[in-house]
Amino acid sequence: MNFERLLASRTDAMGASAIREILKVVSQPDMISLAGGIPAPESFPLEIINELVTNVIEKYSSAAFQYDQTEGFMPLRQTLAAYLQEKDIQASTDQVLIASGSQGVLDAIGMVLISKGDRVAVEAPTYLGALQAFNPYEPEYVCMETDENGLIPRSLDEVLQTGAIKFIYLVPTFQNPTGRTIPIERRQEIAAIIRKYNALLVEDDPYSALRFRGTDLAAIKTLAPEHVVYVSTLSKVFAPGLRIGFCVAPDLIRKWLVIVKQGVDLHTSTFNQALAAEYLSGGYLKRHLPKIIDLYKPKQEAMLGALEKYFPNEFRWSNPEGGMFLWAEGPKDLDMEKIYWKSVKKKVAFVPGKYFYTAKGEGIETMRLNFTMPDKTTIDHAIKILADVIKTEL
Repeated sequence: MNFERLLASRTDAMGASAIREILKVVSQPDMISLAGGIPAPESFPLEIINELVTNVIEKYSSAAFQYDQTEGFMPLRQTLAAYLQEKDIQASTDQVLIASGSQGVLDAIGMVLISKGDRVAVEAPTYLGALQAFNPYEPEYVCMETDENGLIPRSLDEVLQTGAIKFIYLVPTFQNPTGRTIPIERRQEIAAIIRKYNALLVEDDPYSALRFRGTDLAAIKTLAPEHVVYVSTLSKVFAPGLRIGFCVAPDLIRKWLVIVKQGVDLHTSTFNQALAAEYLSGGYLKRHLPKIIDLYKPKQEAMLGALEKYFPNEFRWSNPEGGMFLWAEGPKDLDMEKIYWKSVKKKVAFVPGKYFYTAKGEGIETMRLNFTMPDKTTIDHAIKILADVIKTEL
């Protein structure tokens, strides 16, 4: 039977993640991965999981295994409202919506807001997972200019002047893929611009808790609360396999996100939500987060030091104060995908940066490097190998 004829037309806009395909290569024996944005297994709080499970069963009994509200497990929503309050994000329990990872929120946003041909403004480069979530709904992407400090507010203003933009998508803090963070002055400008044009911003914030240096910055949600859908996750500070994401959205949008979720999965795993509720309310996150920072910070420093030591002078790279990624840029005529395949033969993998752009031909000279998985010695060794491949190609 020819099943091709049964596929919906929207599948034309869908495809396997380039990064997922790269991760197949990463799984080869002895491969050193600087590719995936994967939390280190050592960052998981395994030593307290049994305690959390016991607490959940004693406190919630069979309720932790039952169907629950689409909006989310009430104890988790309550503790997340308090957690957000610490970030100066004002949200009542009823305004917090739980999803199966922040990816679940992004897909729901696409389903609720994007009609074919709608214009969505994104950074260049931007998070590939967001593009994958939005692509089935067939938007037209409008790229905004960035520099070492992230989105340039003037570019946002110019884009909004050009006509209807359905929404803007940003990762303001320790952005995936670049690691860049938008400074507070720019955040204030961005907030003023979206208020001026009565525009909607989707603020994706998965990494801000992973700060190694500097001081926390206000979320854009705090500066223009009625114009922002704030999206975050516990994947980077608890365990990604539990798939706990959440958002705070303007009431009408939130209403439709709930309706969409009812049709997709009814609700996120009740038991996993109960574990997350205990992790937050019991103070475990506050005690465990410094351990994650202590794990990742030296790895980032090792990678920055190795780049300085081995990479050619023609390269420049980001120097973020936290997060999981570094972004390197070489000479304009250097094809980083070609470098990728040559480095893979030497058992080192990364992600060519071109996959994070919406326009073909952009970013061929760029690369994303992840430092969370290997140890410091391995990072130094991998960057040296990568530098040798690049120097040979140059």
